[in-house]
Amino acid sequence: MNIVTSDNNIYAFSAEMKPVLEVSPGERILFETNDCFAGQIGSENDLCTEINFDYINPATGPVAVRGAEKGDLLGVFIEDIRVEEQAVSVVIPGEGALPGKVEKPVTRVVMIDREKGTCTFAGITLPLKPMIGVIGVAPEEGIFPTGTPAAHGGNMDTTDIRKGTTVWFPVRRSGAMLALGDCHAVMGDGEIGCSGAEVPARVTVVLDLLKGLSAPWPIAVTEKEIVIIASEESIERAVTSASEAMTDLVRKALGLSFEDALILCSLSMDLRISQVVDPKKTVRAAMPLSVLPWEKAKAALAGR
Repeated sequence: MNIVTSDNNIYAFSAEMKPVLEVSPGERILFETNDCFAGQIGSENDLCTEINFDYINPATGPVAVRGAEKGDLLGVFIEDIRVEEQAVSVVIPGEGALPGKVEKPVTRVVMIDREKGTCTFAGITLPLKPMIGVIGVAPEEGIFPTGTPAAHGGNMDTTDIRKGTTVWFPVRRSGAMLALGDCHAVMGDGEIGCSGAEVPARVTVVLDLLKGLSAPWPIAVTEKEIVIIASEESIERAVTSASEAMTDLVRKALGLSFEDALILCSLSMDLRISQVVDPKKTVRAAMPLSVLPWEKAKAALAGR
């Protein structure tokens, strides 16, 4: 198995990234990831106000995929996410969904019991739900800090990006250039306090490549749903982009008029907030696979 160690990392997705590894579709890769603070916070005495924000949200990689070209879709099947035994979560004045309510920076340690599949905060036991916060590929142009989500992926902080999910990325540069990090032991939709349970992890993925398919946004395919993940300057714009992309996909895949596709989405599609705390906000549109089978969606994305 290919291994990319945590010292091979980036702090921005750019069109000119150079790979640390090249693999072929079908290969398995183990990414060793840092937490979002790059190890700068190790105890409750370490505060976010005292760390170097030049080293936030490191993403391990990038990895080039042979044969991946602009106009393809890169599939990343998440085979496993193994988190370490201690995570941290923070609040910071001026940040999060309630910025005016936080009076001082606070760090809390979240202890993890991998054998039981739980973690503990404030004496409360929570189920362990490991997920990937930052995952993406090279944008067509420009430079995007790893903390910012956009059409290339990035800091989407979406709870569906977990074990068993395949995330499909529109390839915009040769090799795709996959990088990932910022794993969470658990996080609620919205991430309203500004962090999840931030933790180092070992992420195993298997890559796939679909030639000649394109999409405007990353697409997650879970066991039960197709999920389109859109990130924009505001929640309202992200709602519009996610809704428009799913309605268009449903229209093409099922051969419906725009009006009928919109009605079907109104009946069957869920809008969910992924996160409200990053420079761009992320909303996802989720459609059951029983309504929109992935095979039909793939045909639509291929223009068939």
